[in-house]
Amino acid sequence: MSKTLVKAGKPRSAVVTGAARGIGRAVAAELVGRGYQVVVTDLDVEAAKVTASEIGAALGLGLDVTDVDATRGVLEEARVIAPLGAWVCNAGLGYDGDLNDLTEQQVRALVDVNLLGVVWGVRTATDAFRRQAVDGLKGGDIGIVASLSSHGPVPGLSMYAATKAAVLSLATSLHVELRGEKIRVHAICPDGVDTRMLADMEPGGRAQSLVRSGTLLQPTHVARVLVDMFGTRKVYRTMPAWRGVLMRTTSVAPGPTMRLEPLLRRQGQRKIRKGR
Repeated sequence: MSKTLVKAGKPRSAVVTGAARGIGRAVAAELVGRGYQVVVTDLDVEAAKVTASEIGAALGLGLDVTDVDATRGVLEEARVIAPLGAWVCNAGLGYDGDLNDLTEQQVRALVDVNLLGVVWGVRTATDAFRRQAVDGLKGGDIGIVASLSSHGPVPGLSMYAATKAAVLSLATSLHVELRGEKIRVHAICPDGVDTRMLADMEPGGRAQSLVRSGTLLQPTHVARVLVDMFGTRKVYRTMPAWRGVLMRTTSVAPGPTMRLEPLLRRQGQRKIRKGR
């Protein structure tokens, strides 16, 4: 059973970005279950409001994570409800295709949302935790949804993988930078997750086939593992662990190990055909 992180009578707020559906919705629901007053945010404001109502969150708001001022505005809305206890950077894009097949707009969007959107969220949350510490309320948790692709090469998702590698690196560095302030940073690096992002990739294409060659995870499982790290000094988790070992091996020796790519793609295509 999930542990309760917020003590009775001492509520804390939590902000989750990109939370109208998928992993973000699951994280928001998990935090509600653990006693947080959750603010569901999403680019789709109406979907955010619907999700907030359905899961029992405190509020649903529209948020473009590339907008620094809007991100700060969400923080102030959350702090009206209760002091900030957690901020989860989940919002992300997953355009698939070889680098030169992506449009300039797609490349910029991947960097702006997947990397800079996380940076603005982390800075905003850190500022809030520091302000609260002045009033005697120390610490808090920052969650970052990275990806298995942050550990090694993923042909067909090169730009996406680059942004996820960047945010994982950010999380591990911040863990050290913020250690003395009781601000805890955690990242989750899941294999393929059963979400719209995966479904929207080219059916049976290179990227989708490689992702589907592994373990297809459910958003609720990913959410539980991420939130389980809150309140601890655990920096990141890879799901499943064996895929993390494989990906790190391909990163160390991409030449010989990536010769297995055609085999992995065929395995993924078989799983797609079987509907697994």
